[in-house]
Amino acid sequence: MKLAHRSLFNSLRFKLVTGLLLIMLPMVSFLIYNNFYSMEVVRNQVSQSNGNMLELYMGMIDKTLEDIDDYLLKFAAEESGLYILDRPAETDRDLYNLHQLWLFTELKENAIYYNALDYFFIYSTLNEELLFAPKIVGSAFPNNDSIKEELTNMMEHERTMESYPYKQWTVFRAEEQNYLIRIIRTGNLYVGAGVNTDDVMGPLDLLDLGTEGRSLLVDDGYAPLQDEAFFEENEIDLAYASNEYRLAGADDQYLVIGEKSGKGGFGLVAVVPDQTILEKLPYLQRIILLIATGSILILLIALYFLRTVVLLPVNRIIMAMRKIKEGYLEARIPNKPASNEFEMMNETFNSMVSDIQQLKIDVYEEQLTNQKAELKQLQMQINPHFFLNSLNVVYYLAQEKKYGLIQELSISLIRYFRFMFRSQTDFVLLGDELGHTENYLTIQKFRFPGSLTYSIAAEDELRGCFIPTLIIQSFAENTIKHAVNTDEPTHLVITASKAEWGAEEALWIRIRDTGPGFSSEVLPKLQQGTNLMNEQGEHIGIWNARRRLRLLYEDKVSISFSNDDGAVVDMILPVCREMR
Repeated sequence: MKLAHRSLFNSLRFKLVTGLLLIMLPMVSFLIYNNFYSMEVVRNQVSQSNGNMLELYMGMIDKTLEDIDDYLLKFAAEESGLYILDRPAETDRDLYNLHQLWLFTELKENAIYYNALDYFFIYSTLNEELLFAPKIVGSAFPNNDSIKEELTNMMEHERTMESYPYKQWTVFRAEEQNYLIRIIRTGNLYVGAGVNTDDVMGPLDLLDLGTEGRSLLVDDGYAPLQDEAFFEENEIDLAYASNEYRLAGADDQYLVIGEKSGKGGFGLVAVVPDQTILEKLPYLQRIILLIATGSILILLIALYFLRTVVLLPVNRIIMAMRKIKEGYLEARIPNKPASNEFEMMNETFNSMVSDIQQLKIDVYEEQLTNQKAELKQLQMQINPHFFLNSLNVVYYLAQEKKYGLIQELSISLIRYFRFMFRSQTDFVLLGDELGHTENYLTIQKFRFPGSLTYSIAAEDELRGCFIPTLIIQSFAENTIKHAVNTDEPTHLVITASKAEWGAEEALWIRIRDTGPGFSSEVLPKLQQGTNLMNEQGEHIGIWNARRRLRLLYEDKVSISFSNDDGAVVDMILPVCREMR
């Protein structure tokens, strides 16, 4: 009834009809589309033309680098003199120097056959010496001290060379000059070649890019190798994709086209001023642009009108629904002025969410109570019933007057039961759980003297993580029950280490023994998650452990069973450094 008293002028239908009558959308849309379509056609033509040229030039550059590649690979594989440089120079200094001179001469003479090449080099990590053979044109002998120093510094850095991409050409900077270098590792030697980036850019001067246009090489991070100040000043991002163009720079004033090299981590980029491209548009297109620009004001007013009356109220509803979908039931649509229809929708939505929230809280509390009760019941079932066996061992040790062993066994029993009496919490530290398991195995060693050995190892930083209580001891108990006998010794190994599960850090716990392993009837059922517990209570420990892990972690846990010279149990749990 309240809605009937509201003004008709505040209805959504009236506002939309009135707003649409004020919009000259068809004309504006046509003018803008026609103008932008024309600009897009011109840009595509320029992009395709220059892209074809870049592809051609990149092919020429790659062919040049491939020729040098072939020579380097053949040199590294067939040159017998490299063997002398790959051993200590002190072994035969004269022979070492002779081969150095011979290899230098060979590389220097072959360098003249490759137009773009600047130098060959060989670096011996064993002798820490660089053999540098520059390409000499005419009688000039260039000063390459800075290049030698940078190459030596790089190849002396072991960590850099361990991760170096040896199968491709990479960008190398020496003072203010950039090079493309290729390195091949053979034994203790690095054999490589360097190409000055300026030398391979010569043919690109033929591209018609305008007075403000640029053609250049970029590294694998799209950083320019020439004229860095120009691109920084104009805020031009040189990221590119093959066979596509993109606008970059301040106010998108430049068109960027690129082609990636097939020989290494660099690419060839052409940057063309957008103004140079649009100068080719007909004069009529410029008139259309002016008309469309003048019509934008009307469009902006219409958009603002629709945004205020329709879009904002709808967006408030969508945002609230998205939060509800993500589980945030406290979300409500804010009470702001809106049309009659939106106000009613908001009130109804908020009322429905409040009812759903209360209902979900009631159901969740009931499920949580049931889950906690089930978890406590499962945990109580895990407490081992080996009191009589322990007392029997004490009795027989007393008969034989082995008081030292009785004291050791008593201490282990005290520690074991002290842990059990306080283990009513769901989680304990990994270090405490491993200590409790060790006490349990120590007690079992008295029952099976000479038949049971064990080892427990865990990374120190993981011992402070929390895991479900008695989860490791349960599988150790299963090993004692099914694998240990007096006929032959059994060794039990328990390890805890880091693992990666998806994108998150995980805790990997492995329990492995040298017993007969899981039987052929039991193992497939364990792998399928079938409940093996029978009326006699066999396999209750495995069932309890798997059930507890599912209750505590849901689907964020993995447990698997296998045979590998004995039974193997692998558990992968989330790393939890705080008590849950």
